[in-house]
Amino acid sequence: MGRVIGITGGIASGKSSVSTYIRELGFVVVDADVAAREVVEPGEEAYHDIVKAFGEDILLPDGGIDRAKLGTLIFHDEDKRLRLNSIVHPAVRKRMKEQTEKAFQDGAETVFMDIPLLFESKLTYMVEKSLLIYVDEEVQLQRLMKRNDLSESEALARIHSQMPLVEKKALADAVVDNNGELEETKQQVLTILKQWDIR
Repeated sequence: MGRVIGITGGIASGKSSVSTYIRELGFVVVDADVAAREVVEPGEEAYHDIVKAFGEDILLPDGGIDRAKLGTLIFHDEDKRLRLNSIVHPAVRKRMKEQTEKAFQDGAETVFMDIPLLFESKLTYMVEKSLLIYVDEEVQLQRLMKRNDLSESEALARIHSQMPLVEKKALADAVVDNNGELEETKQQVLTILKQWDIR
């Protein structure tokens, strides 16, 4: 069995840029967000379970799930949110495991898992080591406001809904400081991969 490395971060911390770079280096990156979209496609098991739990009112005319409607439904209702998570999360983990196993069968020695909530969802058991993409909160705030065209209070609300990056720092096996230019970030990634003997 090969090695599995977790990539994590916070909103607007630059995790996607690092994942893209790791892909460019020739590694397989299994993305939790992509898996989460795939498992709720029509025909998937989780899709049927969601429709059964929340009714056909949440469907778009083409049969797909209306994410905005479902989001509004669970946003103010803790029980419904937990119900949705109990359907989606196991399906996502299963999908990611399958994709990882397939990569190993195809000859990969190391697979990276891009998991935004690696620590919050207690998924560290799925990875051998964790790589945190870190930025200071002020940088995170500015990037998020610019990227999503949000006001300061809207951006802060999103940042504060997640575990602070400072706390994640203490849990990660290695930290990439992404406060600077992308080239500096890439150099740090290469250094860590070398330290971990990943090539």
